[in-house]
Amino acid sequence: MKMSLLSSVAVAAMLVFSSHANADILVGIGAPLTGPNAAFGAQIQKGAEAAIADINAAGGLNGEKIKIVLGDDASDAKQGVSVANKFVADGVKFVIGHFNSGVSIPASEVYSENGIVEITPAATNPVFTERGLWNTFRTCGRDDQQGGIAGEYIAKHFKNAKIAVIHDKTPYGQGLADETKKTLEGKGIKATLYEGVNVGDKDFSALIAKAKQAGISVLYWGGLHTEGGLIIRQLADQGLKVTFISGDGIATNELAAIAGDAVAGTLNTFGPDPRINPANKKIVDKFRTAGFEPEAYTLYAYAAAQTLAAAATAAKSNDPETVAKTLKGKGSFKTVLGAISFDNKGDPKLPGYVMYEWKKGKNGAYTYVQQ
Repeated sequence: MKMSLLSSVAVAAMLVFSSHANADILVGIGAPLTGPNAAFGAQIQKGAEAAIADINAAGGLNGEKIKIVLGDDASDAKQGVSVANKFVADGVKFVIGHFNSGVSIPASEVYSENGIVEITPAATNPVFTERGLWNTFRTCGRDDQQGGIAGEYIAKHFKNAKIAVIHDKTPYGQGLADETKKTLEGKGIKATLYEGVNVGDKDFSALIAKAKQAGISVLYWGGLHTEGGLIIRQLADQGLKVTFISGDGIATNELAAIAGDAVAGTLNTFGPDPRINPANKKIVDKFRTAGFEPEAYTLYAYAAAQTLAAAATAAKSNDPETVAKTLKGKGSFKTVLGAISFDNKGDPKLPGYVMYEWKKGKNGAYTYVQQ
């Protein structure tokens, strides 16, 4: 009898433990955790982790705790698809990420086929939400919005300048450059130079020689900080004074580490800085106390987790398809970016892009400051 009783207790305990273990909701964080864009990967990881910790402390998703599964896509489309397939095998239900549009777009198809919601804090190419998939959302803007703002700004402030539009041939970089070029052309302004370079290039002397010969005084860059910083530095080294303008892909302080003092005066578009919102002071201070500056996409990732949690609460369900319908059908949802509601494509209704200028701060370091 004693053996039978103990066995029953043991079995019951195992069942209880098993039910609790299975109750965890798996959320994947997909980002370039290594490689040249690891700074952006850290922003997404830190932002999402902080939000999930706060959500779990408040009781989780409808009483179920969130467990994080990390996936390093290294900004590579093939590796991103591998990460997506691993998330599927692991049983992930929601994904926060990816950073690159060129990774997010193919990965989202894997997620769509396997019942996973993806909400990206950073992928801005319009195609991401234009394919009619049920599962694609973003907390950032789109390149047709961002390129429009950049084009309008250039047309207003540099109407008579000779303009170069350069891109890195990626879905993000070329897409953003083309949207900016399209806006300029709508204003009757034609780029003097339009070219693509390769991701990973280090020597831009041929490009700069062409820019010199063409008399370029404004260069619009569609790409990331890695190549962008080298172009800025090499332009200065070769004595070509241009106003360098770009998008959110250079919004990391690592740009200044690459470009040096030549970064001064660089302009870039991005959404309004959530760090300066007094309502976010406690969260921002928490990051800074931990030794991490929550720049660029950190709070966009935080907001992605917030919207998932808010939609699950509103739906009273952790089922991804139900949550996706709630994200589109209900709202707005309170986040560190403000109140977010989504259209039927999964794009957020948020304030538009604004312009930033790179300036030297009181600490002697350069950073981007909202105009």
